[in-house]
Amino acid sequence: MKLPLFKKIIPLLAIAFSLLFSSPYAAVASLEKAVLAGGCFWCLEHDLEELPGILSVESGYTGGNLQNPTYKNHKGHQEAVIVEFDTKKIAFDKLLRSYWRNIDPFDSRGQFCDRGDSYRPVIFARDDSQLKESIESLSFASKELSASIDDIKVEIKNANKFWQAEDYHQNFAENNNLKYQFYRYSCGRDKRLNEVWGSTSRKDLPWSINN
Repeated sequence: MKLPLFKKIIPLLAIAFSLLFSSPYAAVASLEKAVLAGGCFWCLEHDLEELPGILSVESGYTGGNLQNPTYKNHKGHQEAVIVEFDTKKIAFDKLLRSYWRNIDPFDSRGQFCDRGDSYRPVIFARDDSQLKESIESLSFASKELSASIDDIKVEIKNANKFWQAEDYHQNFAENNNLKYQFYRYSCGRDKRLNEVWGSTSRKDLPWSINN
């Protein structure tokens, strides 16, 4: 006797749903990328890759029109990092909180001892959702710092092509620890972060908007 059509379809649907919500399909759905610029990419890479839920952080160049930029010639681009993260473990807004507290948001001409357009802070939104959350984070940051929006110099713009930096820039802090620590200290990065952010410096704690 032939089975009714719907009885034949049900097992197939069950298999399809099982595949959809099991690894690797479900895992891929929870992965997201963010592109952030905040001064020297060695430091931003090091600071963000230690967060729970971060899968990878790569240094590179973005924001400009120059094709195939290099460390010696990336005019128009910012030094930036592309962060791959698991949204089940760290949401984009939490990543943004850590980003803000690892930069000087009042400086539009560079960051810390590094001066020039290539070092200025930028959030590169990869879609409308990231754009919305980035703008919201700017508002929260200004309130936590008791500063006006106009005082915040972090640009928020749509992302364009990200160019990976040379191999020797990747994992620089890990591979060149002494050189990195000397650079970071002499650049005054942590000193300035503490001056700007106080007790929330370099942390991804919830926004404090009452101070």
